[in-house]
Amino acid sequence: MRWLWYALGGGLPERHRSWVLHDTTTRTWALRHVLRAMVQLAIPIALVLTLVPGPFWIRGMAALGGVALGLIFSLAYMPETTEHRLVKAGYPAGTAQAAHEAAQKQRQAAESARKRAAAARRAERYRNR
Repeated sequence: MRWLWYALGGGLPERHRSWVLHDTTTRTWALRHVLRAMVQLAIPIALVLTLVPGPFWIRGMAALGGVALGLIFSLAYMPETTEHRLVKAGYPAGTAQAAHEAAQKQRQAAESARKRAAAARRAERYRNR
């Protein structure tokens, strides 16, 4: 129930502060954000599908358009929303951006090392011919 409250934009107790940091800065933070957005969209979409009169295909197309528009806006404001979640949890503004940049540098360094090692293996293979 707390995760559902959190997904709908509510705050969590202080003891879950570190989990919010993990949730918004882990490697899969963007997928988690999209999942939370889909949870937020589920309620209005269910209402449209059940309460709006008319043929189901029209209601379905309206729901599909709503999901598409909602996801576009959600993706457009993803960094700001993530930052806001961390500020609500008590972290200073800029924490998510700093964590994402540090992770990106770490991934780039690992990729660079992997490419250098592969190049060294290729060079060694050609030297031994």
